[in-house]
Amino acid sequence: MRRAALFVAVCLALSPAAFAGAPAKHAPAKPVPAAELARSVDIPSESFTLDNGLRVVVHTDRKAPVVAVQAWYNVGSKDEPQGKTGFAHLFEHIGLFNPTENLPGGLMQPLRAIGATDWNGTTWFDRTNFFQTVPTAALEQALYMESDRMGHLLGALNQERLDNQRGVVQNEKRQGDNQPYGLVEYAQLETLFPPGHPYHHSTIGSMADLDSASLEDLRQWHRDNYGPNNAVLVLAGDVDVATAKTLVQKYFGDIARGAVNEPAPADVPTLPARVDKTLHDRVANTRLYRTWIVPGLLDATAADLDIAATVLGGLASSRLDNALVRGDESAVAATASYQPFHRLGMFELSVDVKPGQDVAAVSARLDALVNDFIAQGPTQDEVARVTATRMAERIRALEPVGGFTGKAVVLAEGQLYAGDPSYYRRELAAYGEATPASVRKAMAQWLSRPVLAITVAPGEREPYAEAAATRPAPKPPAPLAIAPRAPMPGVGVMKALDFPTVERAHLRNGIEVVYARSGAVPMTQVAVEFDAGVAADPGDALGTQKLVLSLLDQGTASRNAVQIAEENERLGATLATNAGLDRTAVMLGVVSPNLAPGLELLADVVRNPAFRAEDLERMRAQQLANIDQEKTSPNGIGGRALPGILYGAAHPYGRPFSGLGDPAAVKTLTRDDLTAFHQRWLRPDNARVFVVSDRPLAELQPLLDAQFGAWAAPATPKGQKVFPDALPAPTPRIVLIDRPQSPQSLILGAAVLPVSGRDDLVAFNAANEVIGNGFLSRINQDIRETRGWSYGLNGRITLAQQRSPYIISAPVQANRTGESIQVLIDQYRHFLSDQGVTAAEQERTINGNVRSLPGGFETSANVLNALRTNVLFERPDDYWETLGPRYQALSTQAMDDAARRIIDDGDFVWVVVGDAASVKPQLEKLGLPVEVRQAM
Repeated sequence: MRRAALFVAVCLALSPAAFAGAPAKHAPAKPVPAAELARSVDIPSESFTLDNGLRVVVHTDRKAPVVAVQAWYNVGSKDEPQGKTGFAHLFEHIGLFNPTENLPGGLMQPLRAIGATDWNGTTWFDRTNFFQTVPTAALEQALYMESDRMGHLLGALNQERLDNQRGVVQNEKRQGDNQPYGLVEYAQLETLFPPGHPYHHSTIGSMADLDSASLEDLRQWHRDNYGPNNAVLVLAGDVDVATAKTLVQKYFGDIARGAVNEPAPADVPTLPARVDKTLHDRVANTRLYRTWIVPGLLDATAADLDIAATVLGGLASSRLDNALVRGDESAVAATASYQPFHRLGMFELSVDVKPGQDVAAVSARLDALVNDFIAQGPTQDEVARVTATRMAERIRALEPVGGFTGKAVVLAEGQLYAGDPSYYRRELAAYGEATPASVRKAMAQWLSRPVLAITVAPGEREPYAEAAATRPAPKPPAPLAIAPRAPMPGVGVMKALDFPTVERAHLRNGIEVVYARSGAVPMTQVAVEFDAGVAADPGDALGTQKLVLSLLDQGTASRNAVQIAEENERLGATLATNAGLDRTAVMLGVVSPNLAPGLELLADVVRNPAFRAEDLERMRAQQLANIDQEKTSPNGIGGRALPGILYGAAHPYGRPFSGLGDPAAVKTLTRDDLTAFHQRWLRPDNARVFVVSDRPLAELQPLLDAQFGAWAAPATPKGQKVFPDALPAPTPRIVLIDRPQSPQSLILGAAVLPVSGRDDLVAFNAANEVIGNGFLSRINQDIRETRGWSYGLNGRITLAQQRSPYIISAPVQANRTGESIQVLIDQYRHFLSDQGVTAAEQERTINGNVRSLPGGFETSANVLNALRTNVLFERPDDYWETLGPRYQALSTQAMDDAARRIIDDGDFVWVVVGDAASVKPQLEKLGLPVEVRQAM
């Protein structure tokens, strides 16, 4: 997986009174001190090193019968010589998706069969990693696989496999480049870093260099960089050090040392003078960027620079947001971030200019605000709010043992970059030691230097470098000798899922509370859920609900937007809203010591929105800008068109699932419209509260009752959703939506199924995993892994209370659009007729689903989602614990019968978002009617 640097957006602050009404004064919440939160961040570990140089870090966590296995290599794109950009990432793909010498089918099938979760690989400037979380009983097998990837890979690498992964990576590049503002990163790196600097090029590399990669190049890359002495192996979870030493020595001990990779020296470059660049893209809004190169994660100023960026544009109460978005309303979005790497970091701002504003004036205002902040620095309260936010984020991130953020990641990064798996302690301590003066000093040192200022304006893109149409056939090098190992060990006795016990209570006004306990970290997750969703949006005023939800945290009767944001930050909380097809929720995530003030804030936001005129106009402008942006991205364009094609525009599911709505309607919405929607739908007699916490329900119920128990329903009738009895007859065809200059096409194939989320879909979901859902599905293996035409595709059901849609999503290179649709048509036709589930597919799917259950609920967020879906789809509380036996009882015939009963491939309609000039002739060969539309 490509992991690109974050180049995100920003907005500055006036005093609250400058842009908000004057609500009644509210005493700020009193959170627990950040130092107390920091003490809860503890990842005890032990380390040892094998004779071959492999460094191993072990952390024991017995909360679930799973172990995270992560291998981190001291090599990234900064280590690539000129002419070989993208090699580190390309080799990550080869290591992740291709066979090894003793696993001729590759690692993906056995990983799925053992029930691995959170498995992937990533590459960035400084490192490459491979990771998976596996059931404890499968640890030995996982270590065999990981060691085969490290020490027994090259003999299985051939030209065909290299070419396949080259195609996949080039489509990953196209997919990223095809997004709005997708080419900015290249301009930033090439301008900020001089030629020859290790960070001068992007991790994804250039098409030409990827074209030129030879089999011998990749072999040598592995020899130079993937030896055990260049790696860190972390085991975190249900394992102890004694077991780890025995197993790691057994499987990794015989791998020979490799070359020593010394990380390339990389100074922090300074531009000789400010650089202004203007790029063009098919975007809705002009975006302004400001970027500096600054020190990296091991520097003493790292925490100060992060605090500076976060105060400036990383908080809901940020300086830029308050000045440009809430203040003079010259922008619709703005952010700032500090992205630390091993050798250096990037300090970045971006601002989306509000349509109709003077771009030059906004740009000058941005520079003035930044310069003023550099001179004045943050307040003590701002520093404290960032510190509280970072502490809470770290606690949340450590809930899983592995994945992208968990305990294994923190330990691996510390060991790889600092030689200390406990380096996180020094990082957290640095936040506690930061002061307004230290932040101001760091900014004066690094942000007073010349900046790169990029403006991306709407218009036709600059020329795009594509891959070569053909490559000369290389002379294959001689095959390598293979030294067979002992067979891969089997899997031990698996533990069944023990889902948390579900408890229920009622508040004094009748609101039901659905609760489960999760004690991994001191966190509480709360969802106040309403029977609404996108389906509840008024058909003649689409976008009403989205605007209501966006305004909830913009002001109540006693708090304005900045007060809400600042209080939330002091608590280290996350406050969010979302709307699926059938349900709407207001969510709170908070460290449990701050739960009482967090619930008080949540209740105020849910119950007492002010809908002030100035807030309404500001959020209206942002929603309209978001609609315009949705109309410029491939997924947004397709997502706006598809629901109406499937269900008809009048159906509650026939509107864009994003909920952003119709711009004409959003422009006319009044405060009365929003208040009426809130009273119809967001009310106590339409609500249920879901809670997952490390605190017992008996302790939580009085807190919930104090905030929500006296909430009375309004006199107006409760909202009712009306679904028609019949849907439009399916009309198989291709709807081509023209998006010029697209190096990829987004294919969406869809049909409305004769089932809903309330139906028993266990057999169907198992069958669909074979054909459409997941890396090993037939459509992904065919189009991605065999042909190399896509970075990845899937077909899956979107569960809904009423008839649910089945959607295939397939981004493919533009010149393979027609062929890809034909492959998809053929795959589904064969699967649903004479080429159903095989015995091997059935065994892999059943084993994978059963064995992955214990690892599927590591986090409180996962448990909360499980509670919510159980209630929504009328499942019993023990539903998840019943799945194992039900999967084990499935036969290939039962899986085939379910798929053939539910999917009719003749009902598919195909929506294609791409460059009509190049794509339409391909589609006309498929024998389906082709309708061409312009993006809405």
